[in-house]
Order: sequence, then structure tokens, then C-alpha cells
Amino acid sequence: MTTSASKKYSCIIVEDEPIAAEILENFVSRDEELQLIAKCSDAVYAGNLLNRHTIDLMFLDLHLPVIKGFDFLKKLKNPPLVIVTTAYHQYAVEGYELDIVDYLMKPVPYDRFTKAVEKFKYLMCAEEALLEAADREHIFISSGKKQIKIVLHDIFFIESLREYIHIHTKAGTITVKMAISRIEESLNPEMFVRIHKSYIISKPKIEVRSAGMVQVNGKKLPIGRTYKPSIEL
Repeated sequence: MTTSASKKYSCIIVEDEPIAAEILENFVSRDEELQLIAKCSDAVYAGNLLNRHTIDLMFLDLHLPVIKGFDFLKKLKNPPLVIVTTAYHQYAVEGYELDIVDYLMKPVPYDRFTKAVEKFKYLMCAEEALLEAADREHIFISSGKKQIKIVLHDIFFIESLREYIHIHTKAGTITVKMAISRIEESLNPEMFVRIHKSYIISKPKIEVRSAGMVQVNGKKLPIGRTYKPSIEL
């Protein structure tokens, strides 16, 4: 119980209408697990904040000055989870294609806001369950509403591609939306090592090693220059 009460998810509100932003701020303040980092009236300011802070959740209005909400979202390399707020119905399909947590129509009722935040927390808890499994023989990866069990000894290497990771295992490749740094935190460093900004490998699976490359499961993977000093394979 104590852990849950002390858990804080950082969030930002990206909204150019002051009244709408104030309503959302009031809703956020009622949830002790949400911590509002800032309110932004445009995407440029929001982008700067995302570069400087780790943000878990973004409430995003679509009709913003300068850069529209979805255009802004498409440009982000590692976007946080997003709850869209808008007065326009026609953007719902595009929103779901962009893997948005939920879609709130203005004016946003409080009970509808809480449902959207519960969806967000469900997704975050699924990811955190993965991080807590670091010392076990397997991990569970959340993919949508499914939990996929992965035996650690079956992993060859993990590859990052934009906001997705590909986990290459004996049984095949599993693709999930997650930053490579998140799964890196959950893996035992005795068994796994980051060799490049895009690759984590299983040490026991190394077949060939040279100064600038390792071969795992027949695939040659580069060792990034910044990772060389910290790699002890």
C-alpha cells in the first residue's frame, strides 16, 4: 500500500485554451499519483520540456498554434504515453493509429478523465511489472493487453528501432513499443550488456568478438564507441 501511495507519474498539459488547461490542471491535482510538471500553450515549449524531463503522460490538445498536435507527436522520437483532448470528433481514427491511450472530447467530464487516467496507469503498471522481474529466469512483456512470457536464456539480442524494440529469441522475434533503456534497466548485467545505442546482447550467446563488433546468432552487431570502455565481455 505504501508504494502505491508514494508513486508519482509525471505529466504535462499541452493546451492553448487557458480555461481548458485550468480544468485539466484541477483534475490532475485531484489524483495524488499524478504530478504536473508544466502547462504548455504550444508544441515548441512542450518539445523543450520533453527533452529536459522524463515525462510519463502528456495531455495533448490537437488544435495548437504553430505545430498541430498530431504533427508534433509524429516528430517525437520517444513520446510519453498520450491522452488526447479535442473538440473535434474526426481525429479519432488517426489518434488510435498513433497508439494513443485515450481520446477525450471537450468539455471533458471528470469521470471520463479518471477512466482515461486508469487506462494510462494500467499500461504503466504492466511496464513496471517487467522492471521488477529483473532477478527471475523470465520476464513478462506487455503488448497491448497481452502479457508475453520471455525466458531470459532464450534471448540472443535486443534491437531498438525508433520507439520499438525487437527482442530476438530462439522462438522468434517479439516486437513491443518500449524504449531500449527501459528494458535495459530490467535485465541482469551479469548476463546482458549494452554494446550500442541500438543493441543489448546476451553475453553467453556471443559467437565471435573483435574490437568493433560481436557476432550473436550469426548476426554481426557493431560496438558503439561510447560503450567500448564499459564493456567487459
